Amino acid sequence: MSKIPAHIVDEIMQTALVEEVIGDFVQLKRAGSNLKGLSPFTDEKTPSFVVSPAKQIFKCFSTGTGGTVVTFLMEKEHFTYPEALRWLADKYGINIPAPREQTKEELEQISEKESLYVINDFANEYFQSNLKIDKEGKAIGLSYFLERGFTQETINKFQLGYCLDRSDAFTKAAIDKGYKIQYLTKVGLTKQKEDYTFDFYRGRVLFPIHSISGRVLGFGGRTLKSDKKVAKYYNSPESPIYNKSEILYGLYFSKGAIIKNDECFLCEGYTDVISMFQSGVENVVSSSGTSLTKEQVRLVKRYTKNLTILYDGDAAGIKASFRGIDLILEEGLNVQVVLFPDGEDPDSFAKSHSLSELKQMISDNKQDFISFKSSVLMDGVGDDPIQRSKLIREVVQSVALIPDQITRSVYVQEIAKKFEINEKTISNELLKLLRSKLTKDQQGGRSLQQQGYTESQLPPVQAPVSESKKEPFAYELDLIRLMLLFGTREISILDENGSSQNTNVIELVYGELTHDELAFQHTMCQRIFDEFKVNLANQVLLSTSYFKNLENQKIVSFVAHLESSEIELSANWVNKYNIRTTSEIDDIYKSVMNSIYNFKYHKIDEMITSIKGQIKNGTSNNEEMLDLLAEQMTYEKIKKELSEKLGRIIIK
Repeated sequence: MSKIPAHIVDEIMQTALVEEVIGDFVQLKRAGSNLKGLSPFTDEKTPSFVVSPAKQIFKCFSTGTGGTVVTFLMEKEHFTYPEALRWLADKYGINIPAPREQTKEELEQISEKESLYVINDFANEYFQSNLKIDKEGKAIGLSYFLERGFTQETINKFQLGYCLDRSDAFTKAAIDKGYKIQYLTKVGLTKQKEDYTFDFYRGRVLFPIHSISGRVLGFGGRTLKSDKKVAKYYNSPESPIYNKSEILYGLYFSKGAIIKNDECFLCEGYTDVISMFQSGVENVVSSSGTSLTKEQVRLVKRYTKNLTILYDGDAAGIKASFRGIDLILEEGLNVQVVLFPDGEDPDSFAKSHSLSELKQMISDNKQDFISFKSSVLMDGVGDDPIQRSKLIREVVQSVALIPDQITRSVYVQEIAKKFEINEKTISNELLKLLRSKLTKDQQGGRSLQQQGYTESQLPPVQAPVSESKKEPFAYELDLIRLMLLFGTREISILDENGSSQNTNVIELVYGELTHDELAFQHTMCQRIFDEFKVNLANQVLLSTSYFKNLENQKIVSFVAHLESSEIELSANWVNKYNIRTTSEIDDIYKSVMNSIYNFKYHKIDEMITSIKGQIKNGTSNNEEMLDLLAEQMTYEKIKKELSEKLGRIIIK
């Protein structure tokens, strides 16, 4: 992939808004000047994921991940640096010079995972083009979609396609392009027997399955033949890029509408999603025929806490769906259920009714899970008291999964009212179940957070930079932080003659440290300082944005870590290390000099400790010993002077 010109990278970084991009993946809520949401990188009940629109960075305090919008895409979607930039350019309509076509040798050098993405992209374009330019594709594939009531706009939007019924036409086209047969088989596009290969989806219409950022992960292929021996749907196998238990079909298209409506509709199939979307109900996803998983529920949870399941009117095995409802409740979501009329499903109903009729039907038929579960279980129970008590116990077991105490209490009242039973009886049964659950959790070694403890009851999250746990590095981190935040800020200082001179923070820190020949122990701090140094020699003052635009995401993440307000205002930095941050903007010079003195004080203290060690070991002769003692006394004097400047009292 050809390199993106530097001026285009700058334009992308200046145009892309971190809150807009991350808002497509995470439901964010205002928290002061920042935005907050649940981490997309780990499972958590209390939001610890912070986005700063002012600084254009994010910080995940559960995992320690942080950086710019590019860092986020690389972490979340496993993009390469150029891919993240191209994705942003496409989102914001920024033109990037077309890359040259890759040679077969270059294609072979691409990593396996990236190769699988590239192959799926090629397949997606190939299958779509069959609907437009191939006679068979138009006559069979396109005709099928049009007969199903899909408009050309919908077909294009969902990137629907068709695989020609010609044995290995697709496989040959892919190999001619330089794609490896082992990768084609790994993503399930090609099947390989001992002496021949064939297209897995031949003669089928294709529904590409996208990640939430729009990458093609796999396909669902529907047969157009009436032969009952032929499986109606073939789906891509599990691969390094596709895990069906962690994907919801249609989420890439519906995430914005889910956030806007604060509700997600969950149905069963691909065509259900497409028809609902085409009708105007866009906040809809599908589990693609698989049983609902915890990972899928957590995907929804990032966008809304309200999930409504849409069941076919004649859906078989509704009782088996109770496990899915329990998963939703366990994750703390509000779950409702809609049963479509007999013989109807979301696909057919959306096509045969207007948008207002569809919305009205959903609204009129919504049931809470208690009513739904009870009505299903009550079928055939009659007045049998044993069966009735069993039914009530099953409903209470679902309530016991809900993590929020208030929500549980409300449902207890609902159960008591519905079944005309004493509320205290229901409460006692619930308490018994909760105690049993707690015992199992403790025996199973679940974490405190998994057991429902709030953030305030948990130990604080440590900074991601392991070296920052060591006290010496606090001074180094603070000095680099000031250079990053205020490096180009002009300040006025007095020279030896008492005359005022103008300088800036970068030059001030650089001058103070190079004069005393001091260096950073922290590897990343020294690396950033060297970058300042090289550019200063060329009369260039670097700003924070320079570092945040670098391809090296370790540097970007480190800079974002230092930039985050939670670190700037940490009480430890003030109380333990005498590093002031709250008033530094009011007096930059004083803040910078305070940090420099802290830095020097620590370096001197290190030197004194080293000399004491040499004296204690007695490895030097008398003359060298006297030199060491003299050196120690000199450093002790400098340390005292620095201490006075810092306002410290040293007790010996």
